[in-house]
Amino acid sequence: MLNEKEKQIILGKNIAKSRKLKGFTQNKLAEKLDISREHLAKIETAKRGISINLLFKISEILDIPEKNFFEF
Repeated sequence: MLNEKEKQIILGKNIAKSRKLKGFTQNKLAEKLDISREHLAKIETAKRGISINLLFKISEILDIPEKNFFEF
């Protein structure tokens, strides 16, 4: 079973992978989310947690179901 940090790492990698598949740069997605690129980079590298509201926004912008980010 994965611990919380391992899950956060996978979640961040899944967000980054989905972002890239949809052709978004960190700058472009961060702008649409109204956050800094640095904030998004920290989420993708598990150096910062993510709020559920921000996850919902990412899901909407990338047109990907939220559950896809939680494929551990």
